[in-house]
Amino acid sequence: MKIVRAASELQAAIESAAREAMKAFGDDRLLLERYIEEPRHVEFQVFGDAHGNIVHLFERDCSIQRRHQKVIEETPAPRYPDELRQRMAAAAIAAARGVEYRNAGTVEFIVTPEGEFYFLEMNTRLQVEHPVTELVTGVDLVRAQIDVAAGKPLPWKQEELHQRGHAMQVRVYAEDPDDRFLPQSGTIAQYREPAGPGVRVDGGVMRGTEIGLQFDPMLSKLICYAADRDQCIDRLSRALRDYVVLGTKTNISWLRRVVSHPAFREGLVSTRFIEDHAATLGPHVPEIVPILAAALAAAPRKRETGATTAEPRLPSVWEQLGPWGR
Repeated sequence: MKIVRAASELQAAIESAAREAMKAFGDDRLLLERYIEEPRHVEFQVFGDAHGNIVHLFERDCSIQRRHQKVIEETPAPRYPDELRQRMAAAAIAAARGVEYRNAGTVEFIVTPEGEFYFLEMNTRLQVEHPVTELVTGVDLVRAQIDVAAGKPLPWKQEELHQRGHAMQVRVYAEDPDDRFLPQSGTIAQYREPAGPGVRVDGGVMRGTEIGLQFDPMLSKLICYAADRDQCIDRLSRALRDYVVLGTKTNISWLRRVVSHPAFREGLVSTRFIEDHAATLGPHVPEIVPILAAALAAAPRKRETGATTAEPRLPSVWEQLGPWGR
């Protein structure tokens, strides 16, 4: 990809991109398209069956991205007028109907700050972020996908689908946010998932799991649901605080900084969010430092020299912590 901001830069960018494409793919043909400075990435979940029924299950905002990869997905999309949602939903349905689509799928759009939207791509599968849609609509997309594949009609009509509450998902990775997000390896020495009302973890690891560098470093998906967006952010922040992975570095603390950022709380998101707020998102002092300092301060002090009266022994903070102290 080459970004061209002036006509004088166009020829050199085309030649450079063509050389790279030929070297990498053996094909130097290029696509030219409008570059949008601070877009939002909004996608619509669609579903079609073999009987001509096609519905949408509303939108997901996937604007928080790093290196064009989604980091946080949420629904409903914040700060969007209903009129824009309806136009995008109609476009998504039209795209699916135009190819007589059968299956779960996602029609993705790039949206300008002025509210214009452009077709990006269609993913013809169930995506990683589908749980947020399930939580706000109360449907089982996986079961519906199996039923449709078996020739059954969709289990719902468009007028029966509604959104209730707000849901967010973050992707937990074995990576080092303080060192260019490089993938990490190691053995998970301790693993504890957060739990509680409105908290869901789709995980693929456990204590003792070996994390290598041969595969994608995603460890799990953490999904939270609440009555509104503010409550959802609060619940997600608490869940991230309670998520324990020892033995390899992860992006958990960095994710907490993202969801706690004032701009994110206000819904001021775009695909440039992480780049624009890099200075306030890290690197940081590890959270274990103040925890250890507090633990040491709470530990019983050594008796002063010359004291003759035996004092009752209090259990140290490490003993109180049990296995965590060791």
